[in-house]
Amino acid sequence: MSDQTTDAPSTDAPSTDAPPTGAPSTAALAPVDGFLGEVFDPPAPIADTPPWAERPAIDPTAMDTLFRHARTPAAWRDTPVEDTKLTQLFELLRMGPTSANCSPARFLFLRTTWAKERLRPMLSVGNRAPATTAPVVAIIAHDPHFYHMMWRLFPRDDAKEWFSRNPPFAAETAFRNGTLQGAYLILAARAVGLDAWPMSGFDNDRVDAEFLSDRGWKSNFLVGLGHADASALPAQPPRLSFDEACVLL
Repeated sequence: MSDQTTDAPSTDAPSTDAPPTGAPSTAALAPVDGFLGEVFDPPAPIADTPPWAERPAIDPTAMDTLFRHARTPAAWRDTPVEDTKLTQLFELLRMGPTSANCSPARFLFLRTTWAKERLRPMLSVGNRAPATTAPVVAIIAHDPHFYHMMWRLFPRDDAKEWFSRNPPFAAETAFRNGTLQGAYLILAARAVGLDAWPMSGFDNDRVDAEFLSDRGWKSNFLVGLGHADASALPAQPPRLSFDEACVLL
């Protein structure tokens, strides 16, 4: 993953999506110690689904698809990725949880040779081939001013103010939750039958200037999307065991 830090916005950019008259409103709540989880109301029951405690585990085959048998490609098949597949992917990833439903991630999908060649000089040498030969390269970014949509995503009177009045907190929230949504993208890609190749070796500042400056977004990392060439898959590297990575208290 990228080691970059996100600069806090120096000014509170004007909202481009202000709430309409009569937008939902409830009593104002403040975050507790910078964590917004404590302010959530219990979720309303979802119709036609079993109670949460009775929700079954997914099929082992689905676990294999998402985790155990999923691999980072070493090369791509020359199979296009349709725009409808990208829409399906986004419809899944957007349902993953974020802090106060802030949903700061933004995604720019580079599908054409022209777009990917614009990206090439900003990539580390080792990432040029996997990125420019991928059917699609997703720039995983975040909107530093994501809070202008809070009136709709988390309709509390003061939700926007939690972030607009505290730029460092907003920057931290945008980067952390945008990264989280980038991970959801990888899993969603696997769920819809695509392979994913995440990359962090590139010049974030140049990518921002070339692709994102007109939107005000900040890049985090890249993900190549397509169909892996199975004949070129390397051996799966080892992972840490539970005892090496986990502690029970």
